[in-house]
Amino acid sequence: MTSSVVVAGVGMIPFTKPGTSEPYPMMAAKAVSIALADAGITYDKLQQAYAGYVYGDSTAGQRALYDLGMTGIPVVNVNNNCSTGSTALYLARQAVASGVVDCALAVGFEQMTPGALDMKFPDRPSPFERFNALTAELIDGDDIPFALRYFGGAGLAHMKEFGTKVETFAKIRAKASRHAARNPMAIFRNVMTEEEVMASPMLWPGVMTRLMACPPTCGAAAAILVSESFAKRHGLDTTVRIRAQSMTTDTPIAFDARDMREVVGLSMTRNAAQQVYEAASVGPEDINVVELHDCFAHNELITYEGLGLCPVGGAEKFVVDGDNTYGGKVVTNPSGGLLSKGHPLGATGLAQCTELVEQLRGRVDARQVEGARLALQHNLGLGGACVVTLYERVLA
Repeated sequence: MTSSVVVAGVGMIPFTKPGTSEPYPMMAAKAVSIALADAGITYDKLQQAYAGYVYGDSTAGQRALYDLGMTGIPVVNVNNNCSTGSTALYLARQAVASGVVDCALAVGFEQMTPGALDMKFPDRPSPFERFNALTAELIDGDDIPFALRYFGGAGLAHMKEFGTKVETFAKIRAKASRHAARNPMAIFRNVMTEEEVMASPMLWPGVMTRLMACPPTCGAAAAILVSESFAKRHGLDTTVRIRAQSMTTDTPIAFDARDMREVVGLSMTRNAAQQVYEAASVGPEDINVVELHDCFAHNELITYEGLGLCPVGGAEKFVVDGDNTYGGKVVTNPSGGLLSKGHPLGATGLAQCTELVEQLRGRVDARQVEGARLALQHNLGLGGACVVTLYERVLA
């Protein structure tokens, strides 16, 4: 795959609380329409579409797109848990890079319900059987929701090994709120302090408060990927390209290490990031801005180490020194991340894409990372899949 892949257009709608959103076809159609307008092309130019969602019936992707046009193109429905949106992006990028098509759409959407995530098909084996069994051995507390046990347990493992303080997770959450205050697309835009995060209801004593967890969210986002030749033929913006991308799944270490950080995909993250760095001939020190999967503040902290943004065991110092925000080494989650922007599962990866593309174009006003040239995206789904994407601003 040698063809250069251009991100010609991106679009998303403001994220909202469950019960307040429009139906998923309307949300998806709006996001795609914004992306098409941003690219400067019409729907009939699309040759393939990849539609990502987690909670929805089969062929919901077709239902979401048919109102825009029934052109007969392949529509592939994608479900890879919380990495669904970036998996759709990965497939669209492969289709363009391989030369199979010149113009592909990736769209993600989610119409969620309030409350903690739960299993929709309890009458059959869960894809989390092995994860749950090991988590039950490592972590007490059957009354704790499963996602909280996974990621809270991962944070607890870091606390036990390196002495990381629970207040450090609160610092990460407060940072997210400061960033989101500059983002009109974020669901929560109120700035909060570390003390306010710590004062919120305790979900797991000594480990996690409510504000350290992302909220269930509804929304949609989309990206138009094209070949360089297509972009030139149609006079499209070629400022941002995907320089490298990798998708990984679990290896035996996820269970053999008996470490909750591995259960939630630390090695998936590390492997995907290393593959991207090697393919692009860059290192983590070259990255200017990152959108990473902060479903819990705890996962943001361990992901710093997984992406190589700081040494193993150095994540707390990275946070305390302010190296994860403006004026530091690398700005992480300028959008506010999942913690403040929201986490509509199928849309999250494409919302991350939208933020980073706009950062590289220099179009995000108050939250702009000055001089950004390389942007890294990390999107994780348990069960498991991790997609890491490196975007590059091409200098004229």
